[in-house]
Amino acid sequence: MYAKGIEIDGKEVAFKASAAIPRIYRIKFQRDIYKDLSALEKAIGKNVEDASTLDTFSLEMFENIAYVMAKHTDANIPDTSEEWLDGFNTFSIYQVLPQLIELWNLDVQTDISAKKSSSNRSPDDNTFIFASLRTAGD
Repeated sequence: MYAKGIEIDGKEVAFKASAAIPRIYRIKFQRDIYKDLSALEKAIGKNVEDASTLDTFSLEMFENIAYVMAKHTDANIPDTSEEWLDGFNTFSIYQVLPQLIELWNLDVQTDISAKKSSSNRSPDDNTFIFASLRTAGD
């Protein structure tokens, strides 16, 4: 689990990445955070506004991901992303998203590394790492 403070609209906002985030995101928004972060990372391109392919839907995905990662850190954050966003004037996705992706990647890399280097596994342990389950509607 990793936490990071990111300045948004002149305020320090704490964000947390942990194994619970994909589940919380899926329950709250019925979406896969891995797919959404990947799509956002591709859409933002080289982090240059003119070269990006971000659309309104991408912006909403970003807002939802940021909200879940902030709410997971601070239970006092409002219960909806709209109320949380209402606490800011404006902020740039191009400044915040790369930091959230970096925070998320740190958590994922640590989780994978911990699973691979577990000292209680034998050399012939072929443990499966399960991906999130899909239903016909996903």
